[in-house]
Amino acid sequence: MHRASTVSPPRPPDHRAAGRTTRVALALAACSALLLALVAAEWRPLVALDGDIARSTHRWAVTQHGLTRTFRILTDWVWDPLTMRLVCAAAAGWLVWRRRAWWTALWLAAVCALGTALQQSLKAAVGRPRPVWPDPVDSAHYAAFPSGHAMTATVVCGLLLWLLRHLGAGRALWRTAVAVAAVCVLGAGLTRVWLGVHWPSDVLGGWLLGALVVTLAALVYTRGLARAGGPREEHR
Repeated sequence: MHRASTVSPPRPPDHRAAGRTTRVALALAACSALLLALVAAEWRPLVALDGDIARSTHRWAVTQHGLTRTFRILTDWVWDPLTMRLVCAAAAGWLVWRRRAWWTALWLAAVCALGTALQQSLKAAVGRPRPVWPDPVDSAHYAAFPSGHAMTATVVCGLLLWLLRHLGAGRALWRTAVAVAAVCVLGAGLTRVWLGVHWPSDVLGGWLLGALVVTLAALVYTRGLARAGGPREEHR
């Protein structure tokens, strides 16, 4: 008995969609560059706003022990960058095993790796100190900007959502995936501020840069398909 698949064959390249993606990439690049410049220059209004928000959330984190413990579990295990990368690796393995989509799997793994390299390079280049508290509720290593949790969650969830759209996922699957991705991306960032290990602008930078990586990766993939005349990988 034949069972209908939850995904359809990959969609052909859409040149109008590529144009929209290019405009989105330019907007994200401009916003990311502006925020990076303000952080690197230690722009006083941004520093003051970061400090006000961080101090307020830290006071809440110190008093709300149960919620803080829950956030630590989520950030250390569920939304940890390693966990996100393992999810990406599992998706790449599924693409190879079930759909024989070797090039798509390689693209997925390469983008995830490049996103990590960009994140670490920016941390080293900016060298922004993390918040320091007399009564910390959590600790973290390396420089603060951009947030690795926020950026990695955005890259991985964004790539997986784009793949689902590219493969023609059904409405129910798509809506569920969008909801789960939104919770993961927002949660991965906001919990880092709550736990006092990142400034709010670190998280915003992670979100912006992660979205930029996904948008550029989708653009490269789409243009590659257009030059190749459409998908050539074998799909089951």
